[in-house]
Amino acid sequence: MYAIVETGGKQYKVEQGSTIDVEKLKVPIGKEIKLDRILLVANNDDVRIGNPTITSASVIAQVVAQDRGKKIVVMKFKRRKHYQRKAGHRQNYTKLLIKAIEI
Repeated sequence: MYAIVETGGKQYKVEQGSTIDVEKLKVPIGKEIKLDRILLVANNDDVRIGNPTITSASVIAQVVAQDRGKKIVVMKFKRRKHYQRKAGHRQNYTKLLIKAIEI
């Protein structure tokens, strides 16, 4: 059984026991949350597609960590003008452990 979940403007395919990294959620570590924007639920041959979401379905997830991603380097440069700017960025994310998919 798997589901397609939308959170933070992105879509994720989740199964029970899997972990996903989503945009930062303001939830403490160890707390369970209920994701209710379910776009699709598939159980073997039974596939339910939302329009746009399935209102009766939900996914229960537990917050495992609040962390930051790898640093990316952003570089601006104009040739022959002696202009260059270098900046770094680390995106915050929340690691979720999927506990259950409820239909």
